[in-house]
Formats: sequence, structure tokens, C-alpha cells
Amino acid sequence: MKYDSVSELCRIAEEEKVRISELVLKDQAVQMEKSEEEIKGTMRTMLKAMRASTKEGIEPGKRSSSGLSGGDAYKMQQAVEEGRTICGPVLGKALTKALSASETNACMGRVVAAPTAGSCGILPAVLMTVGEEWELDDEQLVMALFTASAVGMVIANKASISGAEGGCQAECGSASAMAAAALVELNGGTPAMVGHACAISLKSVLGLVCDPVAGLVEVPCIKRNAMGAANAFVAAELALAGIESRIPVDEVIHAMKTIGDCMLPALKETAEGGLAATPTAKKYMKQIFG
Repeated sequence: MKYDSVSELCRIAEEEKVRISELVLKDQAVQMEKSEEEIKGTMRTMLKAMRASTKEGIEPGKRSSSGLSGGDAYKMQQAVEEGRTICGPVLGKALTKALSASETNACMGRVVAAPTAGSCGILPAVLMTVGEEWELDDEQLVMALFTASAVGMVIANKASISGAEGGCQAECGSASAMAAAALVELNGGTPAMVGHACAISLKSVLGLVCDPVAGLVEVPCIKRNAMGAANAFVAAELALAGIESRIPVDEVIHAMKTIGDCMLPALKETAEGGLAATPTAKKYMKQIFG
């Protein structure tokens, strides 16, 4: 099976009356010449690391070596626990976990590239939050990871998951689409709904540039992980309500690629444009590197 079309994955799953995750698991076992249980075992290891990263960053005194980040996951958690959130505890917990995983990354902790280290907080935050809220077991979360992975593979094959190649739309955008896909499947949505959720999430971040302050994956990357998690929830909510993307998902992915190709090098992880070029960012650059 080729991973060059989300729509095709959805179509095959619909025809075979299976979830996308079941289709992908079976195919990967054949391609990798391993048993399905072995393949799931590898994904369980990923899930375990994801779960740990969403917890390790929640420390009030945790700071990165640059001093640019740390402590925000703790602040978000406090807001959730004290009932000070606007959108309720579910989104608040997801934001906390997204910040935690990203801050763990900034502090050189262990994370899972999902699909990159810079976007490592989005998929784990969404999965761990709904896993806790809906009391899902690890088997369900592991299967959702196969759906998310399939979406990531299509985007990587047909566009890019690299900020240096396609801007942050390719990193946080791809991660958000992967998370939205997993969320829809976990909530019992159809394969077609999975496709619409991917399209909606990606459309919402088209053109997002990669402009890390001082060239570090901290500012604005960490807060964009929180944004990406929220975007995944919005896209999934819309798709599950029966709202469809007018532009097919594969065309959205192609649009993301063409936009990335048009971006100036200054907006693709070089720290020469965007937020990285602001006066404050330049001050940070001088403070950190001299």
C-alpha cells in the first residue's frame, strides 16, 4: 500500500469496513515482515515515551539552558486545577501536556518526534488528554497512533514535515493533522471524517512560518505546540459534527507544499526573518550567544 494519499487510505478503509488504524497495522506488518504484535510493541514504546514527556516538563523551576523557556506547563496546570480556564479542563489539560512535552524537549529530555522534535507536544497532548478523560486503554491509544502515523507518512511523501523545507506549517501543521485524525477515530468517526479533520486542521495553519528566536526550538515553537493541540480539537469537533472540508485533504497537502516552496529562506528555520528578526529576539540572541 502506498502512503501518498489520505483520501485513498480513507477510501480503502471504507470499502473494507475497517478503521484506518487496522488497515495500516496490517499493511505495516507485511511491509516490515513482522507480526502485528511486534509492530504494536514498538508503538507501545513510543506511547510510553510520549506519556512521560507530557509529565516531565511540569515543574515550576524547570528552565532550558538558554533561559528562554520553562515553567509554562506548570502555570497552565495551576490554572486548570484552580478552575481558571476559559474553555474548560479538557482543553486546559491538553495545553498543559503540549507545553510540558515541548519544554521537556527544550531541556534536552526524551521526546518522540511526532513527526518532529519541534512539534513533539501536539500528538502526545491530544492522545494523553482524551485517554485520561475517556478512560481509554493503551491498546486504543496505540491503534490511534497508527492512524496518525499514516497521515504523517502521506504528508512527508507528498509535501514535507520539515520546518527548514516547508516552514512551521510542515511541522506543527502536520502534527496537528495527525492528532486530529487520531482524535476522530478514537471518537468513533468514519474514515471520511478523518480525512476532513486532517484537511480542516491543515487549512487553518497554511503559511505558518518557521522563525525560531536565536535559532533555538523554543520561541515561538513551544507555544505553537499548544496552539496545534487546540487546532486538532477544533478540526476534530467540526469533522465529527458532519462538517466537511470543501477542499479535499490531498489538495490541501499539495497547497501546503506549494506554499512552502514559495517561502523565502528567511522564513524556514534560518532565524533570519519573522519573529527571529524582531528587536527583542535580537537581544535574546546577543544574550545567549554573545
